[in-house]
Amino acid sequence: MSGPTRLQQLRELSVVVADTGDIDAVRRLKPVDCTTNPTLVRKALDLPAYAATMDQALDWAGGQPRSDEVVNEVADRLTIAVGAALSELVPGRVSTEVDADLAHDTAATVAKARKFIDMYAARGIGRERILIKVAATWAGVQAAAELQRAGIDCNLTLIFNRTQALACAEAGAFLISPFVGRILDWHVARGQVPASIDEDPGVVFVRGVYEAFKRRGADTVVMGASFRSTGQVEALAGCDRLTISPELLEQLDSEHGELTRKLSAPAADGVEVERIDAARFASDLAADAMADEKLAAGIAAFAADLEGLRQTIRERLESAAA
Repeated sequence: MSGPTRLQQLRELSVVVADTGDIDAVRRLKPVDCTTNPTLVRKALDLPAYAATMDQALDWAGGQPRSDEVVNEVADRLTIAVGAALSELVPGRVSTEVDADLAHDTAATVAKARKFIDMYAARGIGRERILIKVAATWAGVQAAAELQRAGIDCNLTLIFNRTQALACAEAGAFLISPFVGRILDWHVARGQVPASIDEDPGVVFVRGVYEAFKRRGADTVVMGASFRSTGQVEALAGCDRLTISPELLEQLDSEHGELTRKLSAPAADGVEVERIDAARFASDLAADAMADEKLAAGIAAFAADLEGLRQTIRERLESAAA
């Protein structure tokens, strides 16, 4: 069929980000940005492209006393190695996730973020090519505020609640990632199946946050994430950025037909809004069962993914020493 694919049309409306560490997928799909996390790093270790990276990390660790600190260091080195490889394939940014088990520790999050930036710099990759991904707890928001003041741009992730999103904007976060699919999952699990894509609660949430940011004149980028279908992606065409799995990108690239803009930025209205403090942040999240549960579950899942990566490293170290 002639004419541009839906993915080609989407690229004219939103910045397309690939939610993968698969080098072949990034080469094939040509996103502007990409993102990585412990699960993607763990998967990447089974790819031939990363064999030398793994060998180098294991060689370094083999000369160190066996400890959790060594395992954590190997995990950091692999994370940066995967991010560095991806940075060679995209013109934009690579989001790199700070350890999820630090999500409620502002100082530790800041320290790990600074370490990652220094590790990238040692490879000749400037901070302007990196986004530090931090879970949007109150501690994470405060860490992002400190990092942004230091010129380190942040991606605040696991966004499920309007107050949570606005707090990130007030902190000056470069970007937020509201999780469309996980919001839908929570409602569907309770029998609340939307009658149409325009009633999808994840889609409705992102549209609302996008409008609120633009009306307030917030510079923070809205990047829809965690998609379950191409329908959700298409329903947010025009959002600043959209981070999409290779599977859904492939589907969009195989489909034709007109893709229309769904989000357009309203003019800023200049209305001064109430500042969000720790008490309001906590109370608004506590009053939102979906957001409260999904934020906690997301952090736990990210932390489990990180532990999975660490366990893979332990096993490979043991195998190499045998």
